[in-house]
Amino acid sequence: MSAEPLTILVSACGAPGTAALLRALRGNGERAVRLVGTDMSARAVGRHLCDAFHLVPPGGDPGFPDAVLDVCRREGVRVVLPQSSFDLDGLAGAKARLAEEGATALVSSQEAVRRCNDKAACYALLDAIGVRGPAWRRVAGATAVARAAGELGYPERTVCVKPVFSSGTRGFRVLSATADRREQLLANRPGMAEALRLEDLVEALGSDDETELLVMELAEGRERTVDGIASGGRVLLGHPKTREAMRAGLAMYFETLVDPALMERAERIVAELALDHFFNIQLVGECVIEINPRISTIVYQEDLNLPWLGVKHALGEISAEELAALAPRIRPSRRALRFFDQVEWDE
Repeated sequence: MSAEPLTILVSACGAPGTAALLRALRGNGERAVRLVGTDMSARAVGRHLCDAFHLVPPGGDPGFPDAVLDVCRREGVRVVLPQSSFDLDGLAGAKARLAEEGATALVSSQEAVRRCNDKAACYALLDAIGVRGPAWRRVAGATAVARAAGELGYPERTVCVKPVFSSGTRGFRVLSATADRREQLLANRPGMAEALRLEDLVEALGSDDETELLVMELAEGRERTVDGIASGGRVLLGHPKTREAMRAGLAMYFETLVDPALMERAERIVAELALDHFFNIQLVGECVIEINPRISTIVYQEDLNLPWLGVKHALGEISAEELAALAPRIRPSRRALRFFDQVEWDE
């Protein structure tokens, strides 16, 4: 193992996958690493698991890129590894300035990031390349929402709605004519993302005619993702996995899959967006519902450390061909189970 530690900045280090990611980076078996965490919250778990921690503005704040740049200068960061979709646009725009400071940001182009984060642009891309996504309408205002829901089959069919710009399940709601508010009030646990009737949503929107929403076909079926590493629009290494046992919008159980058809779809998407570094493509049933140009939950193997391989490739320490040659190591028998843990400290 090299004596010179490699300093890696991991953003959004309060994210659910942080502990496993940091453990994988430390346990790479090749080189000592020094981990620097950043987050907008002082209660991020990475504050306690990293070697250094810095508070930064939210990823969407105009000051976020400068704050990360300052951390990179102060800490001697060589690699910036973002975990949050909200961090990507600012980091993509600052890639050249980060490189001048000797830091490589593992993020795709700003254009690719914006096309992925804008869900309407994302679904239009899928339509254009012939990859199945949900039927959708981009609208603003209660009247337009109601009209779009009707066009998609409501009330006979259940549909869903989501903000045009969001991450994960934030703002996602199912619209069902059979939603029972009395049952939700008396029988369900607080905090659940309850189904709404269209009239409830229209009432909640009120006179807001500016907030853009996507009204969509409700995709149903097994949840799967494709995770991997890309370069210049080429998938170098990746595999599909299931997403199961949902809790608070997060999958808690995963199974690695072998599915050439899913990989072929991922390759078309990655090529169209010219993605670089980590990516995650999420499906429900046969519909692609999310394209995340960042690292997501990884199913780790002792002989296939995807985050470390992505770091090495970004630094030019492993070639595209060498990465691709590792594909036979992917084990479809691999499983991952998330669970809650905690840390304690004195202040």
